[in-house]
Amino acid sequence: MNERQHSRNVFAAAISAGLVAILAAEAAAYAQGLQLAAQATSPAGFASAYPQRAPADPAVVAQGKAAYGVRCAFCHGSDARGGESGPNLLRSELVLTDRQGENIVPVVQQGRPAQGMPPFDLPVAQIQDIVTFLHSLPVSSHDRSATITIPLGDAAAGKRQFDSKCGSCHSVASLQGIAARVPDPRTLQQTWLLPGGRGGAPDLHIPPKRVTLTDASGKTISGDLNRIDDFLVTLTTDRGESITVERHGETPDVKLEDPLAGHTKLLPALTDANIHDITAYLETLK
Repeated sequence: MNERQHSRNVFAAAISAGLVAILAAEAAAYAQGLQLAAQATSPAGFASAYPQRAPADPAVVAQGKAAYGVRCAFCHGSDARGGESGPNLLRSELVLTDRQGENIVPVVQQGRPAQGMPPFDLPVAQIQDIVTFLHSLPVSSHDRSATITIPLGDAAAGKRQFDSKCGSCHSVASLQGIAARVPDPRTLQQTWLLPGGRGGAPDLHIPPKRVTLTDASGKTISGDLNRIDDFLVTLTTDRGESITVERHGETPDVKLEDPLAGHTKLLPALTDANIHDITAYLETLK
């Protein structure tokens, strides 16, 4: 073999080796891409997008569960799957992405007035217990382990609390027999905390919210509120007419009469003991 032929063979071998390396690299990249795609579309890959949390202390979970039952269940449901006035927390992006309460604690403390959630003046430690409980719940909609049990308090103390906090609107005579009509303590507690909410007595009559609209000329329209947002108000007049009015800033002027406003304002002022005691007292009204 002459020198020229030898050089050609070396050059061809180098090209062949380079092509093999390139093809091998492309094959490896393709295989890695398939693996990443499979992870991205699998349930495990989806779950890994959220914080991975270590198992919580069962005692803290139990404390959080009890606090949740008192403070949150009347809106978000006893199983955290949502109610008529609160969203499903098991599917909430805010809860799913929360690591150590950095998302949840401010919402509890500040509330979301536009969505009807009042602020709660609770110790941060108690809110963190609720956070731990929510983090412990499985996302699967088939699990029912979040069911809340309601402990009863001191009925005598509950009567004092009822007289001071509820007596201006509700007489004992008007509530006589409520424990016979709503025999389950959990349902009874949900009923008096937020009447008409999920988990309360289903046959309870709640008067509708009333709304009065006043335009720039002073003309007014009143009726039962059907819907309200930043752009529209829909109401049913006393004649049975359904009317929708556009909102432009402060025009028209909107005044709401909510029959449950007293309950909403009272919630942040109630301690856990107050709630348990009042429930225990109402249990005696048979």
